[in-house]
Amino acid sequence: MTSLKMCCLLLPLAALLLLLTIVPTVTEVVRSMSNCPGFLLDETPPNVPGILERGNILDQNRYKPICQTFNNRKSFVTLYDTTNRIPVFSAYKYGEEQGSRPRAIWKIEPQLEDITDIKSMWATIFEKQAVYDDYTNRINQTFDKGHLFPSSYALTENDKQSTFTLTNIVPQEPTFNQGSWARMEICIKCVLEKYCSNSNRVKEGFLVTGAHPGQNKMNNKVNIPSKLWSAFCCYSQSEGWLASAHWGENIPETGVKHLWTKTLADLQNELGTNFTVFPGTECPLNTTVIHLYPNLKKNCECPPTISTTNNDTFSYNYYHSIKQEDLVKEEGLG
Repeated sequence: MTSLKMCCLLLPLAALLLLLTIVPTVTEVVRSMSNCPGFLLDETPPNVPGILERGNILDQNRYKPICQTFNNRKSFVTLYDTTNRIPVFSAYKYGEEQGSRPRAIWKIEPQLEDITDIKSMWATIFEKQAVYDDYTNRINQTFDKGHLFPSSYALTENDKQSTFTLTNIVPQEPTFNQGSWARMEICIKCVLEKYCSNSNRVKEGFLVTGAHPGQNKMNNKVNIPSKLWSAFCCYSQSEGWLASAHWGENIPETGVKHLWTKTLADLQNELGTNFTVFPGTECPLNTTVIHLYPNLKKNCECPPTISTTNNDTFSYNYYHSIKQEDLVKEEGLG
């Protein structure tokens, strides 16, 4: 990887601009999730039946663990599906945020293609991952480059920049990405900020976000996930162990919607028997953090804490059609 960095530095500006859409990222494709410590609660990876079981990757030719690194700093870990060309999941740790969102410079992972020098990289037809053009050369449908590890959750500006790698990205419907999914990310970040801290009283929370493959492909090669899911677990000095999960269909949205806050057990039932996000940990399986939402700031975008149907999303318009006095009673507002 050192030779790749030096070659990139020596390329003239015009060449760099031409190649900007496939900038190599200095990460490390490792053999096991255990080779990238620090981002999994109790260093225990999720159990994903048929893919990752009891810490073992069942098909190491197809599924590649990537220790996502930028400027020699490890930021998070991804399990990548080189057949579907999307991540299975990214796992990351939340802490005290520093820095602002950087300019997006999208990166690829040369090690997935067994590339050894810069010349062969530019000549390569990328067979094991998505590239920038997959998301831009669209005629009938445009997808967002949907982060699994969101830049807004990253600790430092360097860590934020590390999230802009296409191995951390899936094709996501724009209204879903910018709608209920974005509101969920904002809400859970508020919970992490207010309640999650370790025994040293340092902000800390563990998250795993993944994509469930769908039946369709973007540009006839990149799988379009049918749904996205996310779960978190943390210790709270005031509340004890906290955990919740969310998922949503990767389809267009109308109106203002929220994703329902679910339990880890609910997510396990949704994704299949023996699926476990935080196996062998103290994370509660059957409780959520819904009771904490009324204590958060109003701009935290959390879903309403009222009971309705079992739909995954809840219409903001319906919510606001309820009488104001009912809202005060149900949510503790005012």
